Amino acid sequence: MTVKGKHTSTDDANIAIAAHCLKAMSHPLRLKILCILGNEAIYVQQIVEQVGTSQSNVSQHLAILKEKKILGSKKEANRVYYFIDDARMLQLIEMMRDVFCSND
Repeated sequence: MTVKGKHTSTDDANIAIAAHCLKAMSHPLRLKILCILGNEAIYVQQIVEQVGTSQSNVSQHLAILKEKKILGSKKEANRVYYFIDDARMLQLIEMMRDVFCSND
């Protein structure tokens, strides 16, 4: 990538990461899940209740977001909590929430 006449591999790497994440986030249900999560850790059943689809469908989309390193997870007792695992992703998602997920 050329920025002000300079080529840096870091810029290329960051652009590739952003494109990779945006592609994964582009599905409507995954975007809705991310809007629900925000900066919280929420367990699967809570996500299911808020998105209004089956647990298996939500779990498939959570697995994709986790595989793409957008989400992290932690298990407590019999619940798996999901959360946004990257500060840059959280910042991006917060901006998207402001624009696309608000009720205004």
